[in-house]
Amino acid sequence: MSRHAEIPFTKYHGLGNDFLVVQTRSLPRSLSDLARAILSRHTGVGADGLVVVLPPRSKKHDARLRFFNTDGGEAEMSGNGIRCAGAYLLGRKVKRGILEIETAAGLKTVERVAEGEGNWTFRVGMGAPILEPAKIPFQAADASAPVLGFLLRTHRGVLPVTVTSVGNPHCSVFVADFAGIDWASLGREIETNELFPHRANVEFVKVISREEIEVRFWERGVGHTTSSGTGSCAAVVASVLNGHTDRHVRVRTQAGVLEVAWPENEDISLTGPVERIFRGTYYYRG
Repeated sequence: MSRHAEIPFTKYHGLGNDFLVVQTRSLPRSLSDLARAILSRHTGVGADGLVVVLPPRSKKHDARLRFFNTDGGEAEMSGNGIRCAGAYLLGRKVKRGILEIETAAGLKTVERVAEGEGNWTFRVGMGAPILEPAKIPFQAADASAPVLGFLLRTHRGVLPVTVTSVGNPHCSVFVADFAGIDWASLGREIETNELFPHRANVEFVKVISREEIEVRFWERGVGHTTSSGTGSCAAVVASVLNGHTDRHVRVRTQAGVLEVAWPENEDISLTGPVERIFRGTYYYRG
């Protein structure tokens, strides 16, 4: 028997990476099914991701978040999605300047840096990068931490890659330019490489200077996105580990700039904008 539900949502985007944020007591039992339906750009509302806001497990925290991709898969963390949730929570009368939010990748802090009419800038405490292969997870028998210059077999031949996690698994590929490489096809292939048991987010990184990189993103369970918060963090971590950049880096995405800092022996911070697009009600027929 199908179940009908009216689900209020708010849509935001962080540099073109768009998310639907929902918080309701009457969510369907299968959030994966809901995600596939509501995120469809033809028969649903359409977005790159769904963020479900839930009560926190600890009363000391402001919320607990679950992130879902367009294919219904659940992500541990989303750097752009958590900023969208921060904007949503501020709109729900949460007045604290720094939010503490529970995710599957651990407790994250979201600090409001600036606020306008329907737009915000947030700084997210992303935690420390994970470099141990078993914890990423990355199942190459000969890989050791950090995984730099690993020779990954692809249809283009063998590519040197850097493998990290910022709460979700990432594979970073350095390129001289984007025009000379079919990066979307490569991203699709690398995402499902057998060495990544949880699949991988893939970044193609062009180094501009010691303080700036440009990146193209292939997100696990979504595909090409114009920006990615965790992808930007992973690209900067890879750039620092390979000696290409310093530790405070501007990340040029196809939709604008994110700022990533990884001070030595400290956590990563991600700073970027959020814009509210619209509110509505989705009529779900599960």
